[in-house]
Amino acid sequence: MATLQGGLLGPDPGALSPAQQEQLRNFKIQTRIANEKYLRTHKEVELLISGFFREMFLKRPDNIQEFAADYFTDPRLPSKIHMQLIKEKKAA
Repeated sequence: MATLQGGLLGPDPGALSPAQQEQLRNFKIQTRIANEKYLRTHKEVELLISGFFREMFLKRPDNIQEFAADYFTDPRLPSKIHMQLIKEKKAA
């Protein structure tokens, strides 16, 4: 196992048997599929992320972590997302 910068240990491909590697590969695929299904059925997640990126690119904050914390803890955010969902349903 290689030591990475900062003393972290890198992946050790020999640590898993071929059967375990195949099982892990299948688990990763199923997790990606489940995540994709979730994201496709929850429009509010897309609205949260796209709204965040839109605001970030418009305002170009110096401290993105602080901006993100403020954005996602804004008490008005749930009602903004709710209104956008209503608008999109009416447009459809």
